[in-house]
Amino acid sequence: MNERQLRILRELGDLGSVTAAAEALLMTPSAVSQQLRLLQRAIPVPLTERDGRRLVLTDAGQALADAAVGVESALAHARHTIDAFLNEPDGPVSVAAFHSAAGAFFPLLLRDLAGPGHPRLALADEDVAQDRFPLLTREYDLVLAHRLDPAPPWPRSVAATTLLREPLDVALPVGHPLAARRRLTPHDVADQPWITVHDGFPLLATIDAIATAANRRLDIVHRVNEFTVVAEAVAAGGGLALMPRWTTRPHPALTLKPLSGVHARRHIDVLHRPERAARGAVRTVLAALRRAAATVRDRDAPRAPRACPRHCPEEASESP
Repeated sequence: MNERQLRILRELGDLGSVTAAAEALLMTPSAVSQQLRLLQRAIPVPLTERDGRRLVLTDAGQALADAAVGVESALAHARHTIDAFLNEPDGPVSVAAFHSAAGAFFPLLLRDLAGPGHPRLALADEDVAQDRFPLLTREYDLVLAHRLDPAPPWPRSVAATTLLREPLDVALPVGHPLAARRRLTPHDVADQPWITVHDGFPLLATIDAIATAANRRLDIVHRVNEFTVVAEAVAAGGGLALMPRWTTRPHPALTLKPLSGVHARRHIDVLHRPERAARGAVRTVLAALRRAAATVRDRDAPRAPRACPRHCPEEASESP
């Protein structure tokens, strides 16, 4: 028994013939008869009977046709409800982000979408290993995730939009002997102590690339995932670190230097399950995230190291 069969039964009761019901439903009479036979198989008593040349409803058929009115009303209400939900401009939208993206994007989202008529944001920080980000789309409408440029793409089960392609610079104290250089190479930094992330997080691949380019193992002395803590540790002389150029706050005791010789850049992507974008409120937040990305990139441009036009092709390729 399905909605279509119940509607055919209802029209047959109202119009009194298969031909008339078929015309009303834009079907062929044979298709109407087939659906009636399928419906009858699911019901233990006759639904129709012959009255001369007409096919009419039995008492049981009329009772089911009357019930069909309620079914169609309930389904119409359900469709109206889901349409309202999908088009609700101030509906709830949950957004998760790893720590540095949360610090950069969340304040901009809150200001951009403040006031009546905008989606109701529910923000959360989720700093997980790279392969765990797609799983978060089960819990959140939108997930800000990071991956390095050479890393494999996200699985096809999620939709992904790149917000930023952010350079990773070497952070060092302003008084460090290397701070006077415009750019650094893996050989420049390979003999320094390093602060880096825990296993499973994308920045480790760039650390490994530095070690490979310098042909020596780096001395990793501290493992910290939170960049604000990393900045304080670098400022205190705890070692060098890779820091994102745009999404970490400037620190007065640090300087950031571009790194030549390795591909040092990460993607900041927003992930979601494709069906989530059917909601207007989610699409509104996606648009706000794209505006926020432009703001993050443009407002921090003055502190990005200047490119050297002819001799530093790596830096020229770092713009998004």
